[in-house]
Amino acid sequence: MSDGHPHGFTARARFGLTLIAGGAVANIYYNQPLLALLVAEFGEQAAVLIPTASLIGYGLGIVGLVPLGDTLPRRSLIIWQLLGLSIALIAAAAAPTLAVLALASLVIGFLASAAQQAVPFAAELAPDATRGRMVGQVMTGLLSGILLARTVSGFVGAHFGWRVVFFAASGIALGIAAVAAATLPRTPQTAPLRYRTLMLSIMDLVRTQPVLRSASLSQAFLFASFNAFWATLALLVEAPPFDLTAAGAGLFGIIGVCGAMVAPLSGRFTDRRGARPVVLAGGAFVMAAFAVLWFAGASSLVAIGLGVLLIDIGINAALIANQTRAYALVPGARGRINTVLFTMMFVFGAIGAFAGSQAFLRFGWGGVCAVGLCLAGAGLLVAVLDPRRTATA
Repeated sequence: MSDGHPHGFTARARFGLTLIAGGAVANIYYNQPLLALLVAEFGEQAAVLIPTASLIGYGLGIVGLVPLGDTLPRRSLIIWQLLGLSIALIAAAAAPTLAVLALASLVIGFLASAAQQAVPFAAELAPDATRGRMVGQVMTGLLSGILLARTVSGFVGAHFGWRVVFFAASGIALGIAAVAAATLPRTPQTAPLRYRTLMLSIMDLVRTQPVLRSASLSQAFLFASFNAFWATLALLVEAPPFDLTAAGAGLFGIIGVCGAMVAPLSGRFTDRRGARPVVLAGGAFVMAAFAVLWFAGASSLVAIGLGVLLIDIGINAALIANQTRAYALVPGARGRINTVLFTMMFVFGAIGAFAGSQAFLRFGWGGVCAVGLCLAGAGLLVAVLDPRRTATA
């Protein structure tokens, strides 16, 4: 029997969750096309500190806030997080020093985890037979938000300055909070759990669910490679021989959106055939992307565009498959399952962003590609070694 609530998962609710997922998560990626501008104002360390702080904050939010959705109404949690996010974005826009901007970036990441309330909300409301497809639809919004954030931020930053980006994002967060209030269904509160009990139960899930461990580790390595690339792309294309502006760097996000469109297709395939082939194919696409980027990315914008498309198709396909099989494990614990999956992803993502930035500063673009290949290869290896009986769960 389905544990979903099909009457609550209307087209209006799907639209709301899709917009919330994309609009919230975009806030941790606005800074990436702005790195050259931030370096010019605050110094070279801004290129490493600001994107890393945002990702760490996001990981902390997934750990500290997302599990609350298993015991408190997710609709209210989403609305309050978005309101707080608007305030944090104003603090970032007005930051007088690098330290203040880094702290604001940490808080922005923490509250932007409202995006990760939206995904398990979709899994909760969707019927079992179409859960992969419905999660894929909401994830299309989330992934599009990640990628379009770079395009919009790059354009606005190049023409109006980086501070305007964060002021505008504050207004957008308020608007999305209003959308959440208007579109999301009110769901009954589940059995209340003490916060300490709720958090301790996460470790029980990790200990007792091998599928969850495998899905999380595989996706974490792939996401680390993804962030090693995106955290350094602006530094590559804004330098010779390309000499693009921040707006030009952000345009690569449009190519990435094409890759995000694979999410619903991945969900449908996973619903019908299982997760294993989708995860393996996704890992192979990411490795192919870094191979292209290594051999031609330092001299060809076409090669960079192809790499962007391949890496986003691969990461998105694998993500939907890993999410779908993980959400099927314990229906009443989808928020905590999401916490395990995405905490590992974003901890590894922060490591990937840091490693990619350091590799670029020390070894150039070839160093970034070497880091990306190693991380993607590790993710693919985890999926290959995953026993077939669990990989199709």
